[in-house]
Amino acid sequence: MHMNCRFMLPRRWGNGQGSRRGFHLGLLLVLLGSSVGSSTGQNLPMLRADGPKTVDAQGREVVLRGYNVGGWLLQESYILQTDTLNSQWRIKQGLLRGMSEAQMEDFYRQYRQNFITKADIDFLAKQGFNCVRLPFHYDLFLTPAQRQARTQVIRDPKNPQKLTAYVEQLSRWYDQGQLFAEPQKLEGIRFIDEVVRWCAANNMYVVLDLHAAPGGQGTDRNINDNFQPLDLWKRRDAKGRLIYQDITVRLWEKLAARYRHDARIAMYDLINEPHNLNAANGLSADNQELSAFYARLINAVRAQNDQHLIMLEGNGYGNEYTNLTPDKLAIRDKSNLVYNAHRYWCPNTPDAADPNPNQINLLRNLAAFRDRWQVPVWVGETGENSNEWFAAAVQGLNAQNIGWCHWNIKRVDSGAGLLRVKPYGSILTPEGRAALLRNVQFANCQVNRDVATALTKPSDFRAPFVALTIPGTIAATDYDLGRDGVAYHDDFSARTDYRDLTPTNHGGAYRNDGVDIRTSKEVASGFAVSKLAPGEWLTYTVTVATPGTYTAELRLQPGTTPGRLSLRLNDQPLGTATVAPGQQWATVALTTPALPAGQHILRLVVEEPVEQLGWLRFAPVKAGGSASGQ
Repeated sequence: MHMNCRFMLPRRWGNGQGSRRGFHLGLLLVLLGSSVGSSTGQNLPMLRADGPKTVDAQGREVVLRGYNVGGWLLQESYILQTDTLNSQWRIKQGLLRGMSEAQMEDFYRQYRQNFITKADIDFLAKQGFNCVRLPFHYDLFLTPAQRQARTQVIRDPKNPQKLTAYVEQLSRWYDQGQLFAEPQKLEGIRFIDEVVRWCAANNMYVVLDLHAAPGGQGTDRNINDNFQPLDLWKRRDAKGRLIYQDITVRLWEKLAARYRHDARIAMYDLINEPHNLNAANGLSADNQELSAFYARLINAVRAQNDQHLIMLEGNGYGNEYTNLTPDKLAIRDKSNLVYNAHRYWCPNTPDAADPNPNQINLLRNLAAFRDRWQVPVWVGETGENSNEWFAAAVQGLNAQNIGWCHWNIKRVDSGAGLLRVKPYGSILTPEGRAALLRNVQFANCQVNRDVATALTKPSDFRAPFVALTIPGTIAATDYDLGRDGVAYHDDFSARTDYRDLTPTNHGGAYRNDGVDIRTSKEVASGFAVSKLAPGEWLTYTVTVATPGTYTAELRLQPGTTPGRLSLRLNDQPLGTATVAPGQQWATVALTTPALPAGQHILRLVVEEPVEQLGWLRFAPVKAGGSASGQ
């Protein structure tokens, strides 16, 4: 996972009815199935391209909408909050300072056993997703002895002789036919087979994604896990061969030979996010190297009599396709090609366009590219933003009938993933590793319901986040599920420019909306809404259990200027609370008119700024005019 913009800069990690109909229609088409199954007896039909559409054996359109299971078969540091380590090999290097190589390998076996299981896949299916993209590292297709040779470089990465020795060893194994020679014994094959089986049991397709290619497809170690930048494109062995490219071709030959008749696999994603292939890095300015390599890979797969959909990823983190369009590729068979985009931190408006028609991460360019070249397009990654951005992105894609795959299923202590993993300490300590192995298990993860809602519900959807009753106390952070303008309004709720690093949620806690939420010791729930600016508002679906007049108390921290908050029930004003300036937490109160029994929408409106809001408490007014239940 990485950047989507045309400017190839280093990655900075950031913390409608029609749409719903399109989402469920795509799923329904998959669930209807076909009489053509895979060689393994599952009922999923083989997919193919028909002009700009992806269709099944009967020609019925199938729109794939799913989730990436990143961070599993390739660790990306930010997912585990090991950002200073920057890549998987550096995590391994740190582990080797305190354990043997056998102990490190045992830890990784346990990690891979726990991080994604059938329970995770079953959960994705229950949310309505119909595919999984499986990012993996090439080293999982090495034997233990071959991977041990790579570990020697990890132990001493600044020693060029060690890297040269590893490359020459790979070269010898390549010439002797010892790479990927017994697929059934390789860890990577076992994981693919397991995921395919789990997904097919749920009528879900799998996309195979070579996320970390031999040598590395770019400059970013977090994605590539490479020792030297761009070695896939530059590193030659003693015979003068671009040996990492030869190895990548052989890997896809072996995968194609094994899975060519397996309809449960939707498509092959040949190389994840090639990037920084440019003149500044000693390569061409127009993707010549990438075009030539894709031709090799596609021809190699087709030579195995494999007609799976093949997905290309453009330069610039998967988006720029100069010299990669079907007319430019030197391939014999131009059928069943799919073009990818990775969408992060960009506008979701249908009129936003890039002047380069081959830069396709914007919705308008993506649809125009599909229509111009009559090829399917698919968003292999999208996410890493607020729920508001998620919802706008997938609803915009759904409106164009373009499939997508969200990034990422799990993250440590983050609201942006579908599942939140509890903090575990340090991966470099025994206690931290033990906690990590526990915390990543599905049963121990917290479901971020707001993320699921953003991805699967229409633009006007609103629902209770939790059950709220009057009389009672309402945590300010338990406002309704839904988009900005429907469930809440915040003055900055989505990042649409990758250069703008303003947080959508100042505080980054509890939920992933534009609402600013901090941890707070002043509030029993542990969280408070913060930076409440004029014009912002929150809605709460409440059930008034007992009709009557109430005292409404608001627990808050004032700002440096006078504040003012008003309450409405449905469309009726309940009153306004004026807040004197200050720094200390205080409680302000107002008396409401009579509230009718039943379910209603309570709206809190910010008329003048307040620093933090912890809770709202409603207590019935007694006959003498005082409130009870304080």
